[in-house]
Amino acid sequence: MRTKKLYKVTFLHLGKSYELYARHVASSALWGFTEVGELVFEPAGEGLVVDPTEERLREEFKDTRVLHLPMQAVVRIEEVERKGVLAIRDAADGQKVTPFPMPPRSTR
Repeated sequence: MRTKKLYKVTFLHLGKSYELYARHVASSALWGFTEVGELVFEPAGEGLVVDPTEERLREEFKDTRVLHLPMQAVVRIEEVERKGVLAIRDAADGQKVTPFPMPPRSTR
C-alpha cells in the first residue's frame, strides 16, 4: 500500500516565513488561493526534547482544517519523503522573494 504524499509548504505571513508539512495541497475553490490541508505535526509529548516552534505552530493551527493561502504568499511547495523541522523565520533573513505577478486591474 502506498503512503500518502507529504508536502513541505513555505509561505509568507505577517513578515515571517512559515514552513509547514501537509498531506493535501491543491488549487482552492476560492479564486487566487492555494488550499493546504491535513497539517502534519509530531504527536504531542513524543521524545525528550520539545520543539518550541512546533508547539507554537501546533497551537496557532490547532483548530485549522484547511488553510487557504493567497497565491502570492506561497513561496514554495515541495513533495518530500519525510517530515523535517518546522520553522518560522523573519522573511528578511537574506531571502529574496519576488511576489507572484498579478493581472492588471480592469478599468471598467
